[in-house]
Amino acid sequence: MRLIFVVIDGMGDLPIEELGNRTPLETADTPNMDALAQRGKTGLMYTLGKGIAPESDVAVISILGYNPFEYDVARGPIEALGAGLDMKNGDLALRCNFATMDRGRRIIDRRVGRDLTTEEASMLAEVVNRDVRLDSYPTDFEFRSTLGHRGVLAIRSRKRPLSGQITNTDPAYERVKGLGVVKAGAEMKLANSKPLDEKEATKISARLVNEFVRKSSLVLKDHEVNKKRVKEGKLSANLILTRDAGSKLPVLFDINSKYGVKFACFVDMPVERGIARLAGMHMVDLMPPSGDFETDFSLRVKELLAVIPSFDCFYIHIKGPDEPGHDGDFQLKTRVIEAVDRYFFGELLPNIDLGECLMCITADHATPCKVKAHSDDPVPLLISGNKVSRDGSRRFSESECRNGGLGTLEMGTLLMPILMKILRGNEPVN
Repeated sequence: MRLIFVVIDGMGDLPIEELGNRTPLETADTPNMDALAQRGKTGLMYTLGKGIAPESDVAVISILGYNPFEYDVARGPIEALGAGLDMKNGDLALRCNFATMDRGRRIIDRRVGRDLTTEEASMLAEVVNRDVRLDSYPTDFEFRSTLGHRGVLAIRSRKRPLSGQITNTDPAYERVKGLGVVKAGAEMKLANSKPLDEKEATKISARLVNEFVRKSSLVLKDHEVNKKRVKEGKLSANLILTRDAGSKLPVLFDINSKYGVKFACFVDMPVERGIARLAGMHMVDLMPPSGDFETDFSLRVKELLAVIPSFDCFYIHIKGPDEPGHDGDFQLKTRVIEAVDRYFFGELLPNIDLGECLMCITADHATPCKVKAHSDDPVPLLISGNKVSRDGSRRFSESECRNGGLGTLEMGTLLMPILMKILRGNEPVN
C-alpha cells in the first residue's frame, strides 16, 4: 500500500457573507475530493495548536511529524537550504520579501502588489549583491531571490559565529518561543531588528541586518526595474523585509528510517524543499509554477505517476489557494480550489487503485480571505482509500469535517503516526 499525502496551502477559511456564509472550499465544485470524503473519514486539525496562527514552515514541520517546539526550526536557515545556499552553523540566514515602502517607513505592500516577476527580482538581487557592502562587522553576504517577491539572505561572519536570536524587520510576523507566527493587529511600518538577548554576537547580528535593509533600500529605489514599474503604474520594490532569522540548521530524524518507508516529495517553495531535504525525502525536480493551473497541476500528476512504482509515500505541497487568501480574493480562491480538484485529483484518481493507496488531504494552515493572513483556525482533514471505513461525510469542507469521524486533532504532529499505522495495517479504520 502507498500513501499519497497532499497539503493544499492555505485552503482553510471562514464563512464569507458574499458566498452565502460559506467558505471558498464549501462553495467550490470539488467532485473528486468529495468522492474521497464519501468513501473515507474527515475531521479537523490544529496544525500547531489552538491559538497559534502558524507560518507555513512550522506548520509543515508539524504535520510531517516533527514537534517544532522540540527543534530549532527557524525558517531562515531552512529557506536558505531549500534555495541552494551554503549554510553552516554560525551563519545567519533570514527569509526575505521584496516590499514597497513610502518615505515615512510605512509599508504600502509587503509583496510589491504580488506582481513582481521572478526575472525582475533576479535583476534587483544582482545589484544588491554587487553594490551593497556591510561595514559594521567583517562579513560577507549573499542575497538570493527565489520566486516572485520572495528571497533569502545569508550573512557569513569572517570572525565569530552570528546569532539568530533577533527580531524581524517585517512587522507582520513575530517570534513566539522561537517560532515564526502571524502578529495580529501589527502596524505596517518597517521595524528595526533588535537582539533578543545580551550576547555580543546577537547585537552584531541585529546591527548587520539593519545595515543590510537600509543600504539595500538605497540601491533599490533608483534601479531601472523600479523606474519601469512605477512608469507602468506598478509598485516599486524598494525594500527588502527580513524575518525568521536563524544561525543553524535543525537536525530532523530521517522520516524514511523512522517509519520504514521511502518518501518522495513534490514541492515548489524553497522552505518546503528545505524541510523535505532535512527529513531525508527524495526530491522530485519540478518546473516552476507557470500560473496556468491546468498545466501546473497536470504536470505534477504526470510526474507523480512516473515515480509511483519506486516509492512508498508521496508528500505533495500545492501552493494555490494561499495567495488569493492573503489578497482577500474569495472568488479566485474558490476557482483555485476547483482547479486543484479538476486538474490534480481529477487526473490522478482514474490512474491509481484506491484499494492499494491511502489518500490524505489537508492544509498547512487557514488563510481566511477576510483576515488576509494566516489564522489559528483548524484546517479540514480527509483520510480515504484502502480499508478506511466511511463516516458518512458527504463533502470535503470545513463544516462537514467538523462532524467527521476523525474528530479534531489538537496538534499536527499526531497525523503522521496515524497515517503510518494505517499504512502498516496496525490502526483500526472502522
